[in-house]
Amino acid sequence: MIAFSRAAAAALLACAVALPATTLPAHAATPAAPAASLRAAAPAVPALELPAPTGRFAVGSSVLHLVDRSRPDPWVPTADGRELMVTMHYPAARGTQGPPAPYVSEEVARTVLSGVGVTDPASVKAVAGMTAYSSLDVRPAPGRHPLVVLSPGFGMPRFTLTSLATELASRGYAVASVDHAYEASAIVVPDGRMLGCVACEALEAGRIKGADVTAARAADVRFLLDRLTGPRAAATWPYARTIDQSRVGMAGHSIGGAAAEAAMLADRRVDAGVNMDGSFWDKLPAGGLGGRPFLMLGTDDEMHRPGGVDKSWDTTWRALDGWKRWLTVSGADHFTFTDAPVIQQHFGLPAGDIPADRALAVTRAYVTAFFDRQLRGLPQPLLAGPSPLHPEVHFQQP
Repeated sequence: MIAFSRAAAAALLACAVALPATTLPAHAATPAAPAASLRAAAPAVPALELPAPTGRFAVGSSVLHLVDRSRPDPWVPTADGRELMVTMHYPAARGTQGPPAPYVSEEVARTVLSGVGVTDPASVKAVAGMTAYSSLDVRPAPGRHPLVVLSPGFGMPRFTLTSLATELASRGYAVASVDHAYEASAIVVPDGRMLGCVACEALEAGRIKGADVTAARAADVRFLLDRLTGPRAAATWPYARTIDQSRVGMAGHSIGGAAAEAAMLADRRVDAGVNMDGSFWDKLPAGGLGGRPFLMLGTDDEMHRPGGVDKSWDTTWRALDGWKRWLTVSGADHFTFTDAPVIQQHFGLPAGDIPADRALAVTRAYVTAFFDRQLRGLPQPLLAGPSPLHPEVHFQQP
C-alpha cells in the first residue's frame, strides 16, 4: 500500500531527492518549508557531516556500471538493456591510501535539489561535499567477506544509504548499493546520460503497480549476484574474489525493503533480508521464505505497529517461517532509516522526533546486528529483547 502527497517535498530535500508527487508514502508527509526560506537558511548552518563508521576496518569503494542485455528495461523498453549503477563498499587493507570517494556528484545534487526549488550553489556544494568515509579503489582487506545488497526507496538514489553501507563495510562486509535504472530522480551513467524516474511517472498514471517494481528489482539482484559471484566476477569488479558467495543478505528502504523479500522469493542465494519501513507488495507462499530469516524495522506509528494501517506487515509477519523480528522505532518517520535525518537537521526541515544521531545509530546497530547473527552466526543480545542502549526500539510480537 502506497499513497502519495506533495506535502512531503521538504522531506524529499532531506533525502537530497526531488521526486514527483507519486513517490511518497502518505505517512511520510510533513509540512513543506518554502523554497526561498531554505535557500536563505542554507549558508548559515554548519557543514553537513554523516557520523563516521564505527568498525575496525577502513572502507574502500568502487563504482560499477552494469548492463543486463538479456532482458529489456521494464520502464524504457527501447533502452539498450537494463542498466544498474552500483557502489561497492568494502573493508580496506590496513595502511592503504587512495583518493576520497565523493558522497554524490554536484551534477546529481544540483538536479535533485532543484526539483524542490533549492538552487543556490552553497546548498548543492553542502550536499555533494559530505564526507563519504571511503577511499576509491584501494586494496581490500584479506579474507572473504559476506555480501549485503542495499536497495533504496522508490525514486531515491543509492547515495541515501551511504551511512549504513559504510558502517557495514567497516564491520567486514562487502556492500553493493544499487541504483535501478529509471527508478530514481537522477542517475548518471558513465557516458554522461542522466536517467530520470520514468517508473515514477508510470506509477502515478496507474500503468504499473508496486509489485512490478519489486519484480524488476528482484531480477536486478539476480543479475548482480551472477556478475559478482559467477564466471565474470573478476571482470565485473577486480576485488570480487573477496566476496563470500555462501553468505548473502539484502536490505532496503521503503520499496527497496519490499524488494528484499521479492529477491529472496526469486533467488535462494539471498540468505537473509531486512525491510526498513516499506509496504510489502508480494504475498508469501505457504512455505514462507523457506526458513530464511527476516527483519522488519519500521516506524512506531499507526502504519507499522501490529494491526496498523499497512496490513501487509501483519500478513507478511504471519507467513514468515524462519527467524524473525518486528521492531518499531519511537519518533521515527519514513526517512529515519536513511541518511535523511542528518540532511534534514542541516536544512532545518521537518523530520521525525528522533534526533539525527540517534536515528542513524539505531538503524546501523540493528541492521548490523541482524546480519552479524544471520550471516556470521555471532550471538547478538541486542536482538533478544528491549535494550537500555536503544530505548526508542520496541519489539513487537503479534
